[in-house]
Amino acid sequence: MRLQDLFGYGALFGAAQALECTPSAIQSVLPSNASVNFAYTVQANGTFQVPQGDTGYPTNPVGLPALCAVSVQVKSVGNSTFGFGLYLPEAWNGRFLAVGNGGFAGGINWLDMGPGSRYGFATMSTDTGHNSSSSDGSWAYQQPDKVANWGYLAMHGSILAAKTITTAFYAKDLSYSYYAGCSTGGRQGLKEAELYPEDFDGIVAGAPAWWTSHLQPWTVKVGLYNLPTTADYHIPPALFPAIAAEVLKQCDPQDGLIDNIISDPSGCNFRAEELLCAGNVTNGTAAGCLTSPQISTLYKIYSDSVGANQTFFFPHLNLGSEAQWLLLSGSTPNPLGPDYIKYFLGLGPDWDFYSFNDSTQFLASALDPGHATVSFDLSGFEKKGGKILSYHGMSDGLIPTGSTPYFYNHVVRTLQPRGTNVPDFYRFFFVPGMGHCAGTFPAFNAPWYFAGPNQAPALGPTVYGVPGYRDAEHDVLLAMMEWVEKGRAPEWVVGTKYVNETVHGDVMRQRPLCMYPKQAMYKGTGDVDKAESWECRGLY
Repeated sequence: MRLQDLFGYGALFGAAQALECTPSAIQSVLPSNASVNFAYTVQANGTFQVPQGDTGYPTNPVGLPALCAVSVQVKSVGNSTFGFGLYLPEAWNGRFLAVGNGGFAGGINWLDMGPGSRYGFATMSTDTGHNSSSSDGSWAYQQPDKVANWGYLAMHGSILAAKTITTAFYAKDLSYSYYAGCSTGGRQGLKEAELYPEDFDGIVAGAPAWWTSHLQPWTVKVGLYNLPTTADYHIPPALFPAIAAEVLKQCDPQDGLIDNIISDPSGCNFRAEELLCAGNVTNGTAAGCLTSPQISTLYKIYSDSVGANQTFFFPHLNLGSEAQWLLLSGSTPNPLGPDYIKYFLGLGPDWDFYSFNDSTQFLASALDPGHATVSFDLSGFEKKGGKILSYHGMSDGLIPTGSTPYFYNHVVRTLQPRGTNVPDFYRFFFVPGMGHCAGTFPAFNAPWYFAGPNQAPALGPTVYGVPGYRDAEHDVLLAMMEWVEKGRAPEWVVGTKYVNETVHGDVMRQRPLCMYPKQAMYKGTGDVDKAESWECRGLY
């Protein structure tokens, strides 16, 4: 079933179209500070050729529906500009969808716009005002206007202009507006809710990098736990699988069911000393064991980052995240950390990451470049009637899973004393066994797919929704629409794991992903790989 059939929209722009898909026609509805780069028709089942130079997102979307592809450049603060791309599908569902970016990436995320257009949304992505890969922050050096565009201005400005084009193109007002993004994209969505509550009716925010001023310095700090590589406490990446296996061995049974999925890492009483090498071992890497100094490093990795006077800086990496320890694998910290300090904080390209200390974190907190960090006060979005669905993979090795419940709980602490029942507009879900935004690991085979942002391309170039389960129970975007448009708030979203990640094959397992703080618990009878054998239970 098509989404437009499910929700009652199926109008073709051939019947309602007021503008031609040409640069001059699109330009005619834009303000003077915006100029059209191109506008042309893509035929059904066609391929969109990503313009050369889109460093952040160079992959060509294929198998698109018939649509009009538009690119626009907009003058912003100072001498800066930002751009955005817009897909206007022939079979429009009456709605608008913006998708997010990742890391420091500049460039239009044409690939992630593809699934949105297949649903029938008019779908937009901003380039955030620059062009770069996700880990390259050098563009930000002494460029506060560009950083402001990346932090919040480009998304909002792109949305306003893209909505103007959309309503003029179809000669019809938007019925609803939605947002979907993960990582930096999740942060962008929450930032919209904070600053521009009128932009969206519903926001899907996965693994949000909301605490930018703490996340990026923590990336340096956690990397330094395992550096230099010549230190006796350094854990070589070749030992990560042995650590992961021991964590799974200890933590899988403790959640009540042996199924190769760690469903409650915070409830696991993990003893790292089980990995300690015996006295006669001369090569711990070959033996799959750790020395005493290496075990000390392991405890640091699994501990919150705390500064002087017990100042909380950032949550720890979860037990079960070891297969994605990219932040601990190199001879230097991941560039997302040092580049932020060098270029966003302005300490310069010669800054030595070994000089990192608490004062670096305090500087980041004071400056908050680009005003990127999200405030806990989302009252404007709540009053507007907006809805938020957020989620985070419990095995995320890039953004610690605990950062999202930390944010959610502080939203509760901010708004509940004012009389707001936060779950009435904002709900959060853990995804056991999922890494950063998408995917699981061979040891887990956890149900991770629910058509969240960035997920569909991981299963195939033309995938959208949840094949075989195109409904609000299995698809987080449809769940959001059900909540916004019909008032039915989700208690859970069912995650799906396809055999060999092939959507045309068999389903390996499905489970409910429960609304925080509830957890999915096996009922004690029935097939453990069937969603109906599980239920969401509360704290008591």
